[in-house]
Order: sequence, then structure tokens, then C-alpha cells
Amino acid sequence: MTSTTAAALKPPATPKAPEAPKSPAAAHPRIALLRILGPAGRGPLTAITGLALVKSLLPAATALIMAALVERAESHAPATVFAAELVPLLLFGLVLLAGHVIDAATGPLTYLARARIDGAHRARLARLAATTPTIEALERPDVQALIRLSRAEPENWTERTPADGALGQLRLLLGLTGLIGSCAVLAGYALWPIPLLLGPAAANQYLRNRQAHQFTRVWRASNPEWLHADVWKQAVLTPGTAVEQRVFGAEDWMLGRMMHHALIMFEPIWAMSVRLLRNEWTQFLLVATPLLILFGEVADRAAHGRSSVALETAVFAAGWSVFQTLGYSEDVRSVRAAADSLVAYDELCAALGPSATAASAEVPAPAPAPDDASDAAGLVRFEDVSFRYPGTERLVLDGLDLEIRQGELLALVGLNGAGKSTLIKLLSGLYLPTGGRITAGGRELGPAGIDAWREQISVVFQDFAKYHLPVRDNVALGRGRIPVDEDALAAAARDAGLDQLLTRLPDGWDTPLSRAVAGGVDLSGGQWQQVVLARALYAVHTGARLLVLDEPTAHLDVRTEFDVFHRLAAHKHDAGVVLISHRLSTVRQADRIVLLEDGRITETGDHDELLALGGRYAELFAIQAERFTRGYDDRVDPDQEETAPWAA
Repeated sequence: MTSTTAAALKPPATPKAPEAPKSPAAAHPRIALLRILGPAGRGPLTAITGLALVKSLLPAATALIMAALVERAESHAPATVFAAELVPLLLFGLVLLAGHVIDAATGPLTYLARARIDGAHRARLARLAATTPTIEALERPDVQALIRLSRAEPENWTERTPADGALGQLRLLLGLTGLIGSCAVLAGYALWPIPLLLGPAAANQYLRNRQAHQFTRVWRASNPEWLHADVWKQAVLTPGTAVEQRVFGAEDWMLGRMMHHALIMFEPIWAMSVRLLRNEWTQFLLVATPLLILFGEVADRAAHGRSSVALETAVFAAGWSVFQTLGYSEDVRSVRAAADSLVAYDELCAALGPSATAASAEVPAPAPAPDDASDAAGLVRFEDVSFRYPGTERLVLDGLDLEIRQGELLALVGLNGAGKSTLIKLLSGLYLPTGGRITAGGRELGPAGIDAWREQISVVFQDFAKYHLPVRDNVALGRGRIPVDEDALAAAARDAGLDQLLTRLPDGWDTPLSRAVAGGVDLSGGQWQQVVLARALYAVHTGARLLVLDEPTAHLDVRTEFDVFHRLAAHKHDAGVVLISHRLSTVRQADRIVLLEDGRITETGDHDELLALGGRYAELFAIQAERFTRGYDDRVDPDQEETAPWAA
């Protein structure tokens, strides 16, 4: 075979995938840390810089003053020594006082700067997470890990906030001025001590930093075991699990699991600590050898009269300060840990996409309604929509077609796992379809117009949020971008059946819904559901055009649900209503019912039409009707006993 033929048969080389460019923080972490100093403010930052600069020069000043004291003592008679040393003594006292004053003044200034820098960082992170058009990326484990690392809330000694790193980097840079001052004092004696000390001091700093980095890496590698131990610790300490612990006698078992994971975590940490302790003698020799050489030579010259004791004193003090300046400090650890936080933030920006990054640059303003806002919710179409959750292969929705019409109460039914809640999240713009499209008023729903669309829609999710806030705030959050409308609050409470509960609460609308708050109360599942339903109806009373309810009355008894349903039906002409409910006896009054199975609409019509069809809906309705006649209560939490006086 000729070389030409061999070359022709040889498969083409696979081109290397281009490496992802490093984030600014990863490429230049120290510069990135200095750039975030701005929010500290010019005044505090200038004061911190000036104080740190003066403090860095104190070791060199101390060496010179001590030399002056010794020189005065050598050159004067005993009777006049005190008078001769008075000025150097005063200067020495001023240096000591300056050190204490600087430490006292730096503390509050540093606290203020840290609060501002970290506050600005956390605000950027919060806006970044809150302004992502969808929640798909936020649910990914890698994104959650980046959020935890970049949120500037240290959970152990290996973590630092961006402010810790930025201020630490500033102090390290200013410390170089003190190093130059100490070297200048040494140069007054001779030049050779400078390289003699700087080389070992720099090597000692490098070794210390490397050991600290190795120890931190081992600690962080043990974090999964720490997280496991923390889960069991919280289970032991949390009141919510205390009941089952005592009933099942699981206390010892839980404590055993916690200790098991803690021991696994600390085994490599203990081993690393032993190795580091065994290597301490190398750092000792690295520091002691050059100092002994310098001190021995200077002492010998002073003993033989070739130099003064005063100069010897200055060299001793300046030589030791070189190692102190280049020694390991908390600032070094802070810089490294905080740089990790900034790198995580940059990676988070890339993971969440440019739209969220741009939106996080400024506080989002209320989105203006489109020109045709009155028709935005007039007709919503799902056109051949498919969807699978990120990281999975199973299609939750598969070629689904559906129309949602204005002025209609549409009921969506189906077995668990049929895709009902997923359909609601797509309708809310929390996810984008992986196939097909969704249009509202003729416009396709996408990231660009999602804010305007959400101004027109109000949703009650099955796993709704319980805010530990007063009732008024819990309801008003349904339309958080406008001033609170008291009339709309009252109307929403009435429509949700919440007004009767308000009369029994200690402070009515101002009652906090948490026992952890002074004067607060807790609610049953059904009462919380009324609060959340009022939240959604408040949005309708203040302009929303489509009301979407995912099991909004699952915690209520049948009679209460029937009353609430009638109130909801009254709003269908003001706002179209989409209702998911597992109770077919209630949704029978809907204008149209669609049955969702295996990610598709399999049956559609009103209640009578679907019964006449004799299909799956009719079968499910017959099963539920039989259970109801036997006296079953199908609430999610049938235990509705009230324990508080205000709920009687």
C-alpha cells in the first residue's frame, strides 16, 4: 500500500473542541476582587486604605525607634539616660498607641465596607436568579451548587465572602509597603541581608499557602459527608420531626447516622493534620536558619565593636518583620476562598444565559403591558406541544393540542403523573416547550415577552408558598408590583371564603402567619389554601385576565369547595379560568372538561357529553361517585381539627 493510499484511508483527525474561555474572576482573581471594592464607598475605602498603609509601616518605624533608644542609652551617662531617651520613648509610645487606634478604627470601617460590598454582591446574585425567564436552569443541581458557592454566606471556615477577599487583597497589597520599609532598614546595615531573608520568607509563604490549600481541598472533599451528617442533625433538632422520633424510638438511630457520617468526614482531615504537623520542622528551619545567620553575624560585629548595638537592634526587629509580612495570614485564605465565590458567580451568569445576566445589571421595573393587552389572554393555544424535563428522556407532554378561551371555565382532569401540573408551568412561562409552541393572543410565548404575559395571568400552584408574613402581605403578593388596593383585598378575601377566617384571627389582616413571630398563628392546610386562593383572586381584581388553579381546593371539604367553585365560576367572564381538580363531582359544572392521559388530550367536552361518551372520564367519575356515596372524604389532609382559640 502506497503512502498516498494510506493517507487517503486514514480517518481525518478529530478537531479539538475549543476550550471554554476562563471567566474574568478565574483568569485574574486578585484583580477581580479589587474591582468589587467600589460599593464600599469612597470615604470608608480611603480611610481603610490610609489606616492599613500606616499600620504596614509600623514595624519599620518600631525598629528605628528601638535603635534610637539603644543609641541614646549607649551615648549618655547613667544620670542623663532617662532625659536622653524621653523623645524616643514618647515616639515608641505613640507607635504603640497608633497600632491600637488603627485596630479600633479599622473594625467599624471594615464592618461597614463588608456590609456594602457583600450586600451589593448578594443583590446582583438575587437579581440574576430572580430574572431568569424560566426556572429550568435553576432546578439543575450544578446551578444550585453554583448559587450556594457564590451567595456569600459562609457555612464553614473554608468559605469567605467577596468582601473578605477584596479587603484582604487590599491589605496584602498595602503590606508590601511595610515590606519595603523593613528592607530599607536592613539596607542601612548592608544589602546582603535582604536576599538572605526575602528568599526563605517567600518560600515559607508559598509552602504555608500550599499546605493551607491542600487542607482546604481535603475539607471540601469531605463536604458530602458533612451534608449527610447535617441532614440527620437537623432531623434530630427540628420540632417537625420530633413527634415521629419519639413515637418510633428513632433518636439513637438518627444520632448514630449523624456520628457515622461525621467520623467518615473527619478521617481524611485528621490524617492530613498529622502530615502537616510532621512537616512543621521544615518551615521552622526555613525561618530560623536565615535569621540565625543574620543575627549571629550582626551580634558578632557588635561584640567586636565593628557596629553598634543600636544598629543590631534595628536589624533584629526589621529582619523579623520581613517574615511576619510574608507569613501566612487569614487574608491569604480569604483571597483564595472569595475568588472561588466570584468564579462561581461568573459560571452562574454563563449557566443562566445572557438574558438573565443583562436583567441582573439593574433593578427590574414593572413590564409595560403590550398595546393589545386587552386581547393578550383572549385565546391561548398549545400547538403540538411536547416537553421533557432537563436531564430526562421521558416526554411528559407529547404532541398536545389545546385551546384556552376567554370567558370559559376549563377543567383539566387526569390521573397523577398525566402532566397536568407541567402543562400549568408551561402556561405560566416557567418552562419552554421542547417541541411545538404556545401562543397567547396570536403571539408565541417566549423569554422576550414573558413579563408582559405574566401581568395577564394569575396562578395557584399545587405546591404553593407559605410566606411568614401578615395576611395582608400574603394576599397582596399576588400583585406585588402595584400599590396595595384595599378594596381588591376585601373582594379577594370574600371570593376565596377568607373573610370569615379574618374575623377570628387576633389582628385580622395584620396577623402574622407564623408561630415563630410574636403574635403570629399557624393555619391548617385548608385555611392556607384559602389565603393562597385569595392571593390569586387579588391579581384578578387588579387586572389579570386568566386565572389558573392547580388543585386550589384539595385541602377543603366538599361543601366548602362547592361554595368556592361557584365564586370562581363568577369570574370566568372577567378572567378565563383553568381549573385542575381531582374531584370530578365539582368540575362537572365546568363549561368544558379535557382529560389528559400520557401527555395528550384524549377526551374533551362538557360533563354530560363525556358521560355519554362512556370513555375514561365516565369510568373515573363512576369510581369517585361510588366512594362518595360510601362516605369517603377525599381531602388531601382530612384532619381539619382546630387547636387554636382564634380558629374555633
